[in-house]
Amino acid sequence: MDIIFLRDLRIDTVIGIYEWERRTRQTVILDIEMGADVAKAAAGDSIENTLNYKEVAKRIISFVEESRFELVESLAEKIAEIILMEFKVPWCRLTLNKQGAVRGVRDVGVIIERRMPG
Repeated sequence: MDIIFLRDLRIDTVIGIYEWERRTRQTVILDIEMGADVAKAAAGDSIENTLNYKEVAKRIISFVEESRFELVESLAEKIAEIILMEFKVPWCRLTLNKQGAVRGVRDVGVIIERRMPG
């Protein structure tokens, strides 16, 4: 399986469990890998035959900007669900980084891997 990826996608959103976190937008950083078969696209050199990563990015940006989750786990799970269901991706791995969430630590977050059911 081939992989199409987005790295260092930075999106401002409301996320966190503390009251001060609910009052201000914070930046989350996403790295997304999506399973794909790029052979047909490569052979025909046509965007219609591949996963359009620009459309994926636009959809995820829109969703995350409007979201108001408390947990990074919940946000990551929903993003993975959107990628799998809306873009018919068989597999994805998502890293969601909430930099600075823990004092003395630069990066903190979750990495999840999901597959289409069935």
